[in-house]
Amino acid sequence: EVQLGESGGGSVQSGGSLALSCTISGVTYNGYNVGWFRQGAGEEREGLATITTDGNTTYADSVKGRFTISQDNSKTTVSLQMNNLTPADTGMYYCAVWRLGISSIVILMRPEFADWGQGTAVTVSS
Repeated sequence: EVQLGESGGGSVQSGGSLALSCTISGVTYNGYNVGWFRQGAGEEREGLATITTDGNTTYADSVKGRFTISQDNSKTTVSLQMNNLTPADTGMYYCAVWRLGISSIVILMRPEFADWGQGTAVTVSS
């Protein structure tokens, strides 16, 4: 059973930084994507950043240059470093794991194709 756990959320002022972590266990298939997603109050979930087990990364335009996704050598922890935060970054942040060959856009439409964590809340005040 795949288990994911997010941590590192909290409250920060605009312009500040937070680092989120996602711990991963129980993945039995070779090669996968790990992504960070955000859902603001009353908004649809959006993809922010993805990293593959090979280390390839992609970012949404809204976070490019401000957020950095990375993984440790054991690939059991994926981090999201978030800098220059704005109130628009407020929301619940989720990490998810899914097989290679499926885009994060598909995952947003078909979330059952991924395993998800419970989320961690981020609040950015102006």
